[in-house]
Amino acid sequence: MPPDTDAHAEEHAQAQAQAHTYAHARRDDQPEETRRVLLSRTFDEDAELYDRARPGYPPELYDDLVDLAGARPGRRVLEIGCGTGQATVPLAALGCRITAVEAGPRMAAVARRNLAEAEAEVGAEAEDEAGAGVGSAEVVTAEFENWPLPTEPFDVVLAATAFHWIDPAVRVSRAADALRPGGALAVVRGQHVRGGTKEFFVEVQRCYERFDPATQPGTRPPEADDVDNSDHAEEVARSGRFGETVFRRYAWDLTYTTAEYLDVLRTYSGHRALPEAARNGLLACVAGLIDGRYDGRVTKRYLIELAVSLRN
Repeated sequence: MPPDTDAHAEEHAQAQAQAHTYAHARRDDQPEETRRVLLSRTFDEDAELYDRARPGYPPELYDDLVDLAGARPGRRVLEIGCGTGQATVPLAALGCRITAVEAGPRMAAVARRNLAEAEAEVGAEAEDEAGAGVGSAEVVTAEFENWPLPTEPFDVVLAATAFHWIDPAVRVSRAADALRPGGALAVVRGQHVRGGTKEFFVEVQRCYERFDPATQPGTRPPEADDVDNSDHAEEVARSGRFGETVFRRYAWDLTYTTAEYLDVLRTYSGHRALPEAARNGLLACVAGLIDGRYDGRVTKRYLIELAVSLRN
C-alpha cells in the first residue's frame, strides 16, 4: 500500500464534508426570519448607490421570461420589489404593461426616473417601429403584503431578487391571488458561486472572519451544481395553487475594479447592517487584498436562477 494512502483518504473525506456543507449551506437569499424586515430596509438608505452598483440580469433570462412566463407585448405584469428598475426597464422595453410595487420610497423614486429616461430614449420612432408601442410602467410605493390587489388579474407576477424579502406566510398566496388562471409566477434568485477569481474569494474570508462575527470559518462559495433550489419549488407546491415549477440557470461572470467591488459590497444588507467600524474595517481589508494581490480587479461569478410556476 502506498505510504500516502491515509493522507489521500483524509483529503477525500474533507472534500466530501465540504461538498456536503456547500450543498446544505444557507443560500445568499435566505435571510433569518428574525432579521428579514430589518435587513430589507437597508437598501433604501442609499438608492443611488444601489442603482449604480447593482448589476442587472443576463439577456437570456428575458428570453426565458417571454417563452416560459409569457412576458410579451401588452401582457400585464406585476413586479414585486422592483428596486431601482434593474428588471423593470428591460421588461418595459419588451412591451409589457407593468405595475411595480416597491416598499422603499427612495428606490421607487429612482425606478420612476430610470423608466422615464428609458422611455425618452426610445422616442416616437421606436414606438412606431414596435407597432403596439413600448410597454408602460407604473411604480407604486407600498409593501406588497399590504397593497390592495387590483380587480383585474395580472398575466405575470415577477419578483427579481426580491421574493425572499416578502413575508413567507403570504407571498405565494398573494401572488396567486394577483394572477389569472394560467398566469405565471416568475421568481429570479441570485447566488455567488465558485468561479471567477477563485483564490481571491478564498483569501478574502480572512477579512470577513476578522470583522464579521457571523462568518463561519472556512466558508467558501459553493459550486453552481451544489446550489439547492428545492426550497422554492416546495414552497410553491405547498400552496396547492400552482403547477410544477420550471427552472432555468445562468452562470454570469462580472469583473469589477476595487472601487466597483466595494460599491457592490456596500449595497448588501448584511454589510450595511454591520457596525460602522467593522464595516469600514472589512471594506479596507477587502480593498487592500484586491489592490495588493489582484492588480485592482476581480471577477465574481453569479448563478442567476429563474423559477416559473403557472397558476392552476
